[in-house]
Amino acid sequence: MQRAKSQYQRKTISFDVDSFDQLVRQIEALAKASAAIYPKHIYPPVKKHKGKSRDLPMVDVALREALMDYLQLRIEKADPLKPSAPLFITQKGGPYSPNTLQEHMALMLRDWAGIEKASSHSGRRSLITNVFHKQKKSVKVAQKIAGHVNPSTTLIYEVPPEEMIEDALREI
Repeated sequence: MQRAKSQYQRKTISFDVDSFDQLVRQIEALAKASAAIYPKHIYPPVKKHKGKSRDLPMVDVALREALMDYLQLRIEKADPLKPSAPLFITQKGGPYSPNTLQEHMALMLRDWAGIEKASSHSGRRSLITNVFHKQKKSVKVAQKIAGHVNPSTTLIYEVPPEEMIEDALREI
């Protein structure tokens, strides 16, 4: 059973000045190269998340380089990429479904990392717990990383380890 596709039709597009300048340069480059210009390929992606941006700095140099190499391969093998195109595609060339991504993630965690009862959500939970307990960062930092609109959603992840509870009881 498949979900019905949204019938949303964009009526307005908002740009900040830098994004608009970048768009103009992109159109100029396409025109100079005598390439076909399709407006739908140039539209900025529709923001579907009702909260604030989830953009985070990519601090791992090796990961950033690997993604740049991957994107270069995608650009060489396909038509121009749209901003709304999926980052990772299946062998058939389409986007991954959420279920397939969950299955792949669980398989990698179990078979590659040897974590028995892992799920696609395990890494997210571990990351946010690590930010709270090992790095001693604030709720706001964890909230930004998780992309939560409400800090109370982030606090659900802050389950103290047994050792912390025992230490607190010893100090009474």
